[in-house]
Amino acid sequence: MSIRKRTWVNGKGEEKTAWVVDYVDTKGKRRLKTFKLKKEADQFASTASVEVREGTHVAERDTVTVEKAGELWIKSASRRVERGTLVQYRQHLDLHIVPFIGESLLSRLTVPAVRDFEDNLLDAGRSPSMVRKVLVSLGSLLADAQERGLVIRNAVREKSRARHKGRDRRHERRQRGKVQVGRDIPTREEIKAIIGALHGRWRPMLLTAIFTGLRASELRGLRWQDVDFDQGEIQVHQRADKFNSIGRPKSEAGERRVPIPPLVANTLREWRLACPRPKTAQRDQDGNAIMEEIAPHQLVFPNGQGKVEALSNIVKRGFLPAQVAAGVSLPTEEIGKDGKPIMKGKYTGLHSLRHFYASWCINRKEDGGLGLPPKMVQERLGHSSITLTMDTYGHLFPRADDATELASAEASLLG
Repeated sequence: MSIRKRTWVNGKGEEKTAWVVDYVDTKGKRRLKTFKLKKEADQFASTASVEVREGTHVAERDTVTVEKAGELWIKSASRRVERGTLVQYRQHLDLHIVPFIGESLLSRLTVPAVRDFEDNLLDAGRSPSMVRKVLVSLGSLLADAQERGLVIRNAVREKSRARHKGRDRRHERRQRGKVQVGRDIPTREEIKAIIGALHGRWRPMLLTAIFTGLRASELRGLRWQDVDFDQGEIQVHQRADKFNSIGRPKSEAGERRVPIPPLVANTLREWRLACPRPKTAQRDQDGNAIMEEIAPHQLVFPNGQGKVEALSNIVKRGFLPAQVAAGVSLPTEEIGKDGKPIMKGKYTGLHSLRHFYASWCINRKEDGGLGLPPKMVQERLGHSSITLTMDTYGHLFPRADDATELASAEASLLG
């Protein structure tokens, strides 16, 4: 690697000077890079010599900007990920990555540069959780660029080593706080009131959500062939995403068997008689439409046309009104015709019912729960790891060191 001074005369007769770094890259190709100042040339030469020796150097002519690499990444991802994931990737790229580092070359995206990007996102008002997700997407973008030979090192992966992931995860949990009964998890009294207020087509769906802990996507994709009345269980094999497309669960743990209590089983038997069927064009000899029986592959909780029910309809027309009718509600700033505040449901999403199911599985039998061990709770919820279960619900498990048990242990020890 050499540095030399180059002098020439331009078209106007002016003498110009520049410094040229002459080197051979990791592919054995000769490269020339020009700088205005010798200090800049020296700095590049010292950095490039180390990168070439370590096999991590990519010439700027062989790389692209982050924005261009992002488009290649999105195109590649469109062939292998679900539509919802692809939309999330696009949002991360357009709203968070490109506005901050879109014009940067991949070869200049170092660990310090990624750290600056992270800090800038936080300073711009992004939440720690969102920043973490964007960095995961950026890491995936760089991994795709590595496979294309556009960059050698993945600065995001180098930054996010195991100890940093643990630290970031702990920080995120502190920011989010633990799920709490009465705030994130409906109380037993609230659940009893909600069950008493359920009626019509929403009753079987919400009862199933309460007593099985199925995700909203799993409820919307549930088929009659997955309901085993003889064994008293529901088998989860598919789900409906936010675009109402049917697909398999995201992880192997998502495919599971969940037992159902008699109340849910009996309600589903009754619901099967009234469940909407997909519209059919079959007619008899007189031209009258033929009403077919419910087929095993048909959905348990479809909309009026027998197709996938929209999540917004379930929440706005089913769950929220049921809470208001049950008195599980909060006042809004709007005033009704009677001069009183208009009430709204206390819990905004179906995930609160999943939280309740988890707490019901965890609570001791003497407290009205199932008293299940952590591993079984993980399996019932379809979590991919016991770590996720314990991080979310570990504080709800009964402790074995309360005052009464400590006193008993002390008496046994000391005689």
